[in-house]
This record gives sequence, C-alpha cells and structure tokens, in this order.
Amino acid sequence: MWFSDRRHFLSLAAAFAVVACGFTPAYGPDSAARGLLGKVHADDPGDKNGFDFVARLEERLGRPNNPAYRLSYAIAVTIEGLGITSSNVITRYSVNATATYSLRRSGSDVVIASGAIRNFTSYSASGTVVSTAASRRDANLRLMRSLADQVVTELTVAADAGNWAEP
Repeated sequence: MWFSDRRHFLSLAAAFAVVACGFTPAYGPDSAARGLLGKVHADDPGDKNGFDFVARLEERLGRPNNPAYRLSYAIAVTIEGLGITSSNVITRYSVNATATYSLRRSGSDVVIASGAIRNFTSYSASGTVVSTAASRRDANLRLMRSLADQVVTELTVAADAGNWAEP
C-alpha cells in the first residue's frame, strides 16, 4: 500500500517538474508543428522502400487532405556482409540507408527545411532461404520506418524552431 502511494506522489512530482521546466507538447495547441498534421504530401514512391517510407510518414503526420507542403526525398540503401564464417559464407548482413529530404510549400520551389539522415539495421542469413528473405524484407521495413520517424522528428523541431508551419 505504501509503495502505490509513493509511486503516485513521484509521478505527480515528475509531472510538475516537466511543466515547471517549460516543456510544451510538440503538437500542442500553440505549436507550429501542429500545422504539419495532414498537410504534408510526400513524393510518390518509386519502389518498395519508398512505399514503406511514405506509409510511415502518413501514419505519423496523417494523410494529406489539402496539402500545404510538398516533401521530396531520396533514399540510398547499401547492404554489406558482417558475419563471415571460416568457409567464407556470410551469416549476417547490415543494411545502411541515407535519406535526403527537402520540404517546400505547395506551389513553390523555395526549400523551407531540408536534411540528410542515416540509419542502419541488420538481419541474419543463417537460416533457410525463405527465412533469410523474410528477415531481409523485415529489416528493410524497419529501416524505412525508422528513417521516416527521424524525418518527422526533424520537421517537427524545424517547424517549432523556425515557426514556418501554419497552425
């Protein structure tokens, strides 16, 4: 009983500390980043990685109804062998990706936010052909979702810092 009272007190104290330090929610009512929700149209994907990337962007920012912004992106993926046995068989692969992006207002060519992000994941190739193919697909999906999350985070920070997003 004492522990639950203590946890309640500590959670309230933590909440007050967060409010006291000036923390504001990224998508709060007065946030510039709120203007990104449902307003960003990403370029149409050209491959499976692009499809997964755009799907995650839309999951995080919402599907654009009346887009105010256009997001252009390019994704470069490289795969390299990591684990190599004494018989020269690769048992683990690293999937490395770089995504460059630029955000423009719809109907304008002026870039208001841009950047390049990098991330990686890996997968095992020591199972069957089918399990290795499934692992490779899963690794690519995880990587594209991670890249999209990073882009959303950077756009959110840029919107709040630069105050260019429309609320």
